[in-house]
Amino acid sequence: MRLLVVEDERELAYLVRSALERGGFAVDHAGTLDAATACLDLVNYDAAILDLALPDGDGLTLLRMVRKRGSTLPVLLLTARDAPEDRVLGLNAGADDYLIKPFHMPELIARVRALLRRPAAALGVTLALGNLVFDTASRVVSVDGTEVGLSPRETSMLEILMRQQGAVVTRELMEQRLYSFEAQLGSNALEVLIHRLRRRLQEVGAAVVIHTVRGVGYLMAQPR
Repeated sequence: MRLLVVEDERELAYLVRSALERGGFAVDHAGTLDAATACLDLVNYDAAILDLALPDGDGLTLLRMVRKRGSTLPVLLLTARDAPEDRVLGLNAGADDYLIKPFHMPELIARVRALLRRPAAALGVTLALGNLVFDTASRVVSVDGTEVGLSPRETSMLEILMRQQGAVVTRELMEQRLYSFEAQLGSNALEVLIHRLRRRLQEVGAAVVIHTVRGVGYLMAQPR
């Protein structure tokens, strides 16, 4: 899952981004409205975390623009504005959630995951295929009830494939969801990650197979 963090306080932005990346997300950061708009024009994010007080304007301007476009992008407002009228204004402008600074990082991550489980995002809590189960809230993967250890990026790749089980996930979509703009990618980074995930699932006896659709992408299904 790929997120956009719009925050002009560099230290806070770094802390938020680092925590989210440790949670398995790919994260892009924008410090201004202009930079955030450019990111949104390029990437279909899974969710955005938006500060209101930005150097070149109010974050609500960006939020209203997003909603005017008809986007259902889940947006969490992260701000020091704690007056009830500010919260009402933000929610009425189209925000899905509102978190006041200062905050606890685990709560932020939990709120982001909750946004991604809402009907508008069409993301369920538990994904299952054969004997493979993935709890997206706890980020626990299990096979026949036994927990399986995966790296954060392997876990994210598995989630993408399981959410699209039975359908081809293109390379372009996979790369967009897994890697931020700053990620340093080798030419075969995706193939290496797929190979590692396949090997790990085979080791633990997962009754699933990841097919390569040459020139297009990947598909996860149960073996016939």
